[in-house]
Amino acid sequence: VTVRGRNVSVNGAVVPEGDPHVHNSVSVRWPGATVAVESGLGVRVKADGTLVAVTLGPELRGSGTRGLCGPYNDDPADDLQQPDGTVATLVAAFGNSWKRP
Repeated sequence: VTVRGRNVSVNGAVVPEGDPHVHNSVSVRWPGATVAVESGLGVRVKADGTLVAVTLGPELRGSGTRGLCGPYNDDPADDLQQPDGTVATLVAAFGNSWKRP
């Protein structure tokens, strides 16, 4: 799912504002200022152009997640987990650690 300004697409296919879109168990809703993406895996992302909220369903607790939500154990000290398992102290360092060419 790609969001650029007021343009939302899934694998290059445009998602019109207000029209729900489902592709391979990924649901995209864009009712107005907020884009909501839900996967069949229990991951939900909402973005409004300023803020991004990531939530995980209870089925993922203790499942070995990593990254922005860390290992999903309600301990903010181990959030921002980088690919090598270390925890970033700066948000920019966290984001840069997940960049791929």
